[in-house]
Amino acid sequence: MKRVLLAILVIAAAGLTACRQKTQEQKVMARPVPERADDFVFENNLIAGRFYGKALEGNPTSPGLDIWVKLPGALVADSWYAGAMEDGSYYHHDHGGKDCYKVAVSLGGGASVPMIGGKLCYPATNYRSCEVLETTPDKVVFALHYPEWEAAEGIRVSLDKKVTICADSYFGQVEDVYTFTGTDTLAIAAGIKRHGAQQTIVEECCESDRYAIWEHASDQSVEPEDGMLGVAIVLPGAEDVIVSEELDHGLLIRRITSGQPVAYSFGSCWSKADLKTSADWFALVKAQ
Repeated sequence: MKRVLLAILVIAAAGLTACRQKTQEQKVMARPVPERADDFVFENNLIAGRFYGKALEGNPTSPGLDIWVKLPGALVADSWYAGAMEDGSYYHHDHGGKDCYKVAVSLGGGASVPMIGGKLCYPATNYRSCEVLETTPDKVVFALHYPEWEAAEGIRVSLDKKVTICADSYFGQVEDVYTFTGTDTLAIAAGIKRHGAQQTIVEECCESDRYAIWEHASDQSVEPEDGMLGVAIVLPGAEDVIVSEELDHGLLIRRITSGQPVAYSFGSCWSKADLKTSADWFALVKAQ
C-alpha cells in the first residue's frame, strides 16, 4: 500500500512539475539593445518590433514603430541580434521572419505625435531613456522617454510612452503622456505609415476609431519579399480620421490637455503566418 501511495505521489509531483514548467514558458520579452545602435526591441509569440534610440539619430530620427514579421511560436529577437553582430543585414533575411518594413521619419507601424497646422511634429530626438516596468511569462511592460522639444513656435512638448505586450495577441497597448507648454490643448495624431509612393496599398479598413491597411513589404533592399503585411491602429475616443496621401499616413486624432494620457493599440501580421488574407486581418481589427 505504501509503495502504491508513493508511486501516486511521484506521478502527481511529475505532473505538477510539468504543469509549472509549461506555465513558466516565456512568451514575451522586451529590452534595450545597446549592442545595436540603442534599439529597444519587444516581442511576443506572434509579433515583434523595435523603437529607435540615441545611437541611430539621423539614420533615422523617428518615433515610429519598426515592424518585424515572424512565424508564430518561439521568441527570435535575441538570436536575430546575435546574427546581426556577424552580418549587419542578418535580420533582413528570412529566418522564419525578418525586418521587411520601412519606417524612415514616420509613425511606422503605430505611434503618435502632435499635429499642428496640418503637420506631424516629430520629436527632435529618438528615445533617450527606457525602463522595463514589469515582466512575467505572459506580459511585459516598458517605458520610453523622449525629452522636451519645440513642436511648433512657442509650444514645447515632452513624451513618456508606456507599452504593454501580452502573449497570444497581434496587438500591443500604448499609453502616451504628453506634457506641454505654450497652448491649452494639443491635437495628437496616432497613426500608421502608408507606403503609397510604392503603390503598395491593396485595401483599407477605416472606421471612426481604427485604421488598418494590407500592403506589400516596403523594404526589399536585401531580398525579395512576396508576403503581405497587415498594419493597424485603434484609438478609442478618436475625434477624427485623416487619410492623407500627402503625409502618407492614416491618422486618428484626439485633442488633449497637458498630462492627459492617450491610450491606443497597434497591431501587425504577416501573410506567411496565421492570418493569410486581408479579410482575416480586417476581421481581427474590427474585433478589437
